[in-house]
Amino acid sequence: MAAADLEPRPTATVPLVRRLHPVEDAAYVLGFERTTAWQEIRLGRLRTVRVGRRRLVPTEYIEEYVELLKREAHPAA
Repeated sequence: MAAADLEPRPTATVPLVRRLHPVEDAAYVLGFERTTAWQEIRLGRLRTVRVGRRRLVPTEYIEEYVELLKREAHPAA
């Protein structure tokens, strides 16, 4: 084993923030139940990505969904 292999990896100075969320966590953040989140996914209103067999909700899709709800609450006159 080389000496370089024994050196610790540099640590990030900026804290890492999770950007992909399990559906259950996305539901919690949005303030509703898991079943509602899955219903919104099936309707195509809450988008997801697949990583292997897991279905995850990127942070930007959560924000996109909130914007959709705002537009629906205040339709253009």
